[in-house]
Amino acid sequence: MIELETKTAFQEETIEQLNQVVTRQQQQIDLLQRQLTALKTQVQNFQPSMIATHLGEAPPPHY
Repeated sequence: MIELETKTAFQEETIEQLNQVVTRQQQQIDLLQRQLTALKTQVQNFQPSMIATHLGEAPPPHY
């Protein structure tokens, strides 16, 4: 009986630790999703003149 109680206590502690890890990972995922959304918005708001083009540039001199 004591062995079962010990195993149960160990399992409860392990489950709690895993729950904390999952919670932290979900917070990180949420943050990364917000950052990605902000970056998408920034890229969509770029004006064509803000994006560098290589059409009018001469190639660099070779040394």
